[in-house]
Amino acid sequence: MNLSWLALSGIGVAVLGASIAGARRDDIAPWEARVFHAVNGLPGWLYWILWVPMQLGNLVVGTLVGLVCALVAGEALVAVGVILAMLLKLVIERIVRRRMAVYLEVRQRPGTSQVDAVLRGADVPSSGPSFPSGHVILVAAIACVVAPTMPVGWTSVPALLTLLVMLGRVYVGAHNPLDVTAGLGAGLVLGGVVAAIVS
Repeated sequence: MNLSWLALSGIGVAVLGASIAGARRDDIAPWEARVFHAVNGLPGWLYWILWVPMQLGNLVVGTLVGLVCALVAGEALVAVGVILAMLLKLVIERIVRRRMAVYLEVRQRPGTSQVDAVLRGADVPSSGPSFPSGHVILVAAIACVVAPTMPVGWTSVPALLTLLVMLGRVYVGAHNPLDVTAGLGAGLVLGGVVAAIVS
């Protein structure tokens, strides 16, 4: 068992805890609104650049890409880890939402919780709870599991893709910033534990 992955899970716990603490408010903090508008207000031509990596946060697409990475690397145990990460994503998302139940009325999608939010794409919901970002949980967890199978020079690609999904989810108006940092923290917790088991 590679203990460095458990250390990454510890970082995930800290990121998730800080995100939950920051989100336990009766409103969206002014600093978070400023960050949201800075990212959401980026030029429209970025949409198609960010749309592609954002699909990795889709439950089916992200899981299939993770399985393909495991198959190409010839790592059956990593494929099991990808499936496990996908299943645990569903569990941790529910746990976090249950802990944040009192605040979910505030932690609505930016179409409801932000003034003048720009919603990009027909599938971006304008209302409903958005904490934490399930897209980011999935991509961060699977990135941790497949990262050890990456060829030399490609090891940072899973981390970069995770950051692009985080940026993209705020850019399209699907999430507020603390939603995606909470997703990152939860994904690192899951991915670190699963990667430590399968690597």
